[in-house]
Amino acid sequence: MAISESTINEIKYRNDIESVISPYVSLKRRGKNLVGLCPFHNEKTPSFTVYPENGSFYCFGCGVGGDVFTFVKLIENLDYISAVRLLAERSGIAVEEDAYDNSLSKLKEKIYDINRESARFFHNFLMSENGKWALDYLAGRGLKIATIKHFGLGAAPDSWDALTEHLKAKGYSLTDMLAANVIGKSQRGSYYDRFRKRVMFPIIDIRGRVIGFSGRAMPGDDKAGGKYVNTSDTPVYKKSENLFGLNFAKKYCEDRVILVEGNMDVVSLHQAGFQNTVAPLGTSFTPAQAKLLSRYTKEIVLTLDADEAGRKAVQKDGEVLKDTGLNVKVVTVPDGKDPDEFIKKHGAARFGAVLDGAVNEIEYKLLTAVSDIDVTSDAGKVKYISRAADIIAASENPIERDIYVGRMCDKYGVSRTVLTERIAEIRRANAKKTARKEINSIIMPKFDTNAPNPEKRLHPAAAAAEESVIAVLFSHPDFFGEAYGKLKPEQMVTSLNSRIYGRMCGVLSEGGTPDISDFAEILSDSQMGYLVSVINSDLARGNPLTVLKDCISVILNEKEKKNAPDVKNMDIDDWAENLKKLAEKKRGKRNG
Repeated sequence: MAISESTINEIKYRNDIESVISPYVSLKRRGKNLVGLCPFHNEKTPSFTVYPENGSFYCFGCGVGGDVFTFVKLIENLDYISAVRLLAERSGIAVEEDAYDNSLSKLKEKIYDINRESARFFHNFLMSENGKWALDYLAGRGLKIATIKHFGLGAAPDSWDALTEHLKAKGYSLTDMLAANVIGKSQRGSYYDRFRKRVMFPIIDIRGRVIGFSGRAMPGDDKAGGKYVNTSDTPVYKKSENLFGLNFAKKYCEDRVILVEGNMDVVSLHQAGFQNTVAPLGTSFTPAQAKLLSRYTKEIVLTLDADEAGRKAVQKDGEVLKDTGLNVKVVTVPDGKDPDEFIKKHGAARFGAVLDGAVNEIEYKLLTAVSDIDVTSDAGKVKYISRAADIIAASENPIERDIYVGRMCDKYGVSRTVLTERIAEIRRANAKKTARKEINSIIMPKFDTNAPNPEKRLHPAAAAAEESVIAVLFSHPDFFGEAYGKLKPEQMVTSLNSRIYGRMCGVLSEGGTPDISDFAEILSDSQMGYLVSVINSDLARGNPLTVLKDCISVILNEKEKKNAPDVKNMDIDDWAENLKKLAEKKRGKRNG
């Protein structure tokens, strides 16, 4: 398998879990443990817990958990071995290349190499005579050569196999090119370049690696098949978890980051001095992207249109950003221009002034809500005030609500008492809806077939007893002989706990002590979280030996029930045979 236990332990020793997690999560001590807001899902109340005593973490909100390697794997979007290697590098520990089966890690490295070589190929083509058409286009968009080189922009030739042949000559296989998604395969089995006659934007992660590409078609090219062609998700790239330009912007966005729509806006704004600009990658803004930004900045400025699409985008992005702790501002670029066009026409200073005039989410919604209403008429005022009441009611800050109520009343001559009461009614109605949803989720829970241990629903008593056995042995490995003498892994009722217990028995039988890292190769991320929740629970409290014996009895009885024959469907001979066996079993128990 794997890296030696001594090496794993040494890496863990030099990377205690609190010091590794602290840069990503603001932790506060609660007894002997630490708590904070989970970096893997949005939440207002801290449910992310770190257990320094056994080097684990667990989120009671989303169920994610594991050891220090699991955390780095998830937060940095790595595979497990790469996470181990990263922590080893940080602490100056050498990990032998042949010490483990690193096939996935090797594939990722090949993809990174192919992407880097492809980016070099595209850039060199752009700067050649044959790529003049693309360079002229970029120059026409106001980009300087220095900016083009800074972002590594390139161009894909109008060819079906130019990149394929180039990469072949460099020694890369078609299989690895397909994995990198720089080539495609037709139904007839032939291979072709995915990017053809396009301006190429390499997508670079925060560690400076080329992870994918976005190719823009030339204006007026009706045969291009879409304005943009983007790299599909690969082992090194997930578009919903990355942002274009963050590799540069992360150095400049401590105070705020500007979120724009497209790659060209990012490049143009960086050239104009706004180096804290990023863009999503062909998708709507996602929770993963919001969480990523929250690690680098305090404020996010959304640059959106003042039309219906812009209003919907603010509402959607606001929901995504709600629990990140970021201050959210919104700016409407005048004349319906995108930032790139506005800067070309009016200059960087004017765009800076527009940014300085950014308003918060409520102000933006109040401004855009009036765009299609004639507020000079009484009917228009009623309609707008009704919309405004819904917007203000959504704020959880009472001071903020009071300020906007005052402004609306002063501007439109509405009674403060009437508007305040209306907002209170809306909030009560919203609270009832929320409570109803919560009650429904409790009364009618939806069973998740992807839950870590789905068999627990079918065998709750057995699963609970199995969890107790696992928890006891983690805390009291000296009870292994007592447990294994009566209970073998195959006698567990649920397959997940059987796998965990089997792995524990393997470690203990060799004289080792079970550690979370021992399960990394046999458990998924959600199953690792399940294991951490079990070993940090109260299941092993009280008299652990008594708990162990009682739970083993429960498991064996439940296993017997599970394996019991189906009497209802037996024929008369089988039924008689089964009755005979039961009688013999009872006699044996009495004699024993």
